[in-house]
Amino acid sequence: MHFRPYAIDNLNRALISILHRWKNYWIRGVLSLAMISGFFLIIYMGPVTLILVMTVQIKCFQEIITIGYRVYHSYELPWFRTLSWYFLICVNYFFYGETVADYFGALVQREEPLQFLARYHRFISFALYLAGFCMFVLSLVKKHYRLQFYMFAWTHVTLLIVVTQSHLVIQNLFEGMIWFIVPISIVICNDIMAYLFGFFFGRTPLIKLSPKKTWEGFIGGFFATVVFGFILAYLLSQFQYFVCPVGFNSETNGFTVECEPSDIFVMQEYTLPAVVQNTLRWKTVNLYPFQIHSVFLSSFGSLIGPFGGFFASGFKRAFKIKDFANTIPGHGGIMDRFDCQYLMATFTHVYIASFIRGPNPSKVLQQLLMLQPEQQLSIFHTLHSHLRERDMLPPASIEN
Repeated sequence: MHFRPYAIDNLNRALISILHRWKNYWIRGVLSLAMISGFFLIIYMGPVTLILVMTVQIKCFQEIITIGYRVYHSYELPWFRTLSWYFLICVNYFFYGETVADYFGALVQREEPLQFLARYHRFISFALYLAGFCMFVLSLVKKHYRLQFYMFAWTHVTLLIVVTQSHLVIQNLFEGMIWFIVPISIVICNDIMAYLFGFFFGRTPLIKLSPKKTWEGFIGGFFATVVFGFILAYLLSQFQYFVCPVGFNSETNGFTVECEPSDIFVMQEYTLPAVVQNTLRWKTVNLYPFQIHSVFLSSFGSLIGPFGGFFASGFKRAFKIKDFANTIPGHGGIMDRFDCQYLMATFTHVYIASFIRGPNPSKVLQQLLMLQPEQQLSIFHTLHSHLRERDMLPPASIEN
């Protein structure tokens, strides 16, 4: 039997394609395991994750800004690269300064320079931004007006997407590690399960922006993610380390995660609907309320979260690029891995503020410690009178 030359060439190309594909699978698999291991390391590190969030934010900003430089050929624009990073510093100073004032009040109270910065924080932030704004206006040159304003808008939209979202991630973290771990895990699980369901059962295209996405993967990923989130919520709700708000201990100058768990992390008995009782023969079920909240988080992460990825796909197609960067071989840039995470973090923050958050005793105490002694004494007497009126203190407690 004789093979024609073009048949041999086709065979060689097919073999090369298969080898190249398996090489990519191998690289992606190894690095995926490395990232999963890193995720568990992050959990072990606890609140120190704040540093990692900051690092990821800076890298995502750099990747998006670099695309702007390359696409608009803006390397020759006067001062633009410097101004982009200057605005990043200004916005971070504003957001993280607010965080320091809110959660590290005792530390701020001890250090006089920090007291000044905390008191005039917003004015300083505004002054810094105005300085950058004036520098931008002074840098305008006649032949680059339109391009300079394109890039000015590009920088601010990037700041809105990246810095604001990462700030919300940190706010979620201070509510408790569980509000950081569960949303991230939900997005990762949905990404993996949607891929697997799509790979084995996918037949019907979902959206033109991502031709490989299928309805089978989308629906299968939804149900798998809801189950995963429900189980993960049950496991994590049992440990104070995950459910307690992150506080700052002024005596040890370290983070603390000790508390009396709130009601949503205490096992409760629920009566099942009559239809379910007749079907399963169960009348009640014991659950952590957070497991019910996890269903809503999982539903958002599965149904709306992927649109963050579709948005990123549309963005990359608009500028004819495959990935945001090549930081992670086989996966693209950091932004390619966090396109859905930022949207999920925003929803989690809104969900906490709307349905979960109550008064935080640790935060209230931090704020009280920042008051003048006379103000603290006035609050003490007011609180004492209020507790006595409710018969929560013995009549002679103030004398004792």
